[in-house]
Amino acid sequence: MSKRIDFLLNGPQRNAKATIVLAHGAGAPMDSPFMNIMAESLANLKYKVVRFEFPYMADIRHSGKKKPPNTARILNETWMAVIEDLNPEALIIGGKSMGGRVASMVAEESGVAACVCLGYPFHPPGKPEKLRTEHLEKIKTPTLIVQGERDTFGTRDEVAGYTISKKVKTAWMPDGDHSFKPRKASGLTLEDNLALATREVDKFASKLIR
Repeated sequence: MSKRIDFLLNGPQRNAKATIVLAHGAGAPMDSPFMNIMAESLANLKYKVVRFEFPYMADIRHSGKKKPPNTARILNETWMAVIEDLNPEALIIGGKSMGGRVASMVAEESGVAACVCLGYPFHPPGKPEKLRTEHLEKIKTPTLIVQGERDTFGTRDEVAGYTISKKVKTAWMPDGDHSFKPRKASGLTLEDNLALATREVDKFASKLIR
C-alpha cells in the first residue's frame, strides 16, 4: 500500500487479553456510533482494539465528498497491509458488515488467529439469491458471526439453510437488525444487544486464548 494507514486505538497497549482489529462497514467510518461502542466495550474487557479505514473512507474523511467502496482488490490489500503491520498469529480480525466480510476473505491467507464478523452481509437486501457464502463453506480459521435475527442481509431463518463450515459459529441478537437494533415491541434495547454482542465476542476470544 502506498498510503499510510492511520490506526485508532482503544484498550491496554500492553498485557491485553488479545488484539482485535475492526474494519468499518461500507457506509460509515471507523468512529461511527456502532464502532465506537463495540471498540470501547471490548477495551473495557482488557482487549486492545485497533481500527482503521479503507482508502475510500479515508478520502471521504479528508474531502467530505461521498465515494463508493474501493474495488475488492484494494479492500483485500488494505486488510493484508494492516495485518502485516501487526502480528498475524496473535490477531483476531473482523469488523462491521463489509469490513468483517473482507476480513473473513483474507483470514486464511493471512494466518490470523480468528475472525469476528459483526453483521455479516450474507446477501444484498431483497436479493437472497446473491449469496456471499462460498468462502465460508470451507473456511478453517475460527470465525464468529454476530447477527441480528431479522437482519435484511441474512435473517436467522435464511442462514439456517446455508452450508457453512463448522469453524463458523453464529451468535444471534434477539430481534436485531443489521446493526443489532431490536424493535420497541420486543422489550429489548439496542444497548442490550450491543452488550450481548460484546459478551459473545469475549466468550469466543477467551476460548481461543485458553
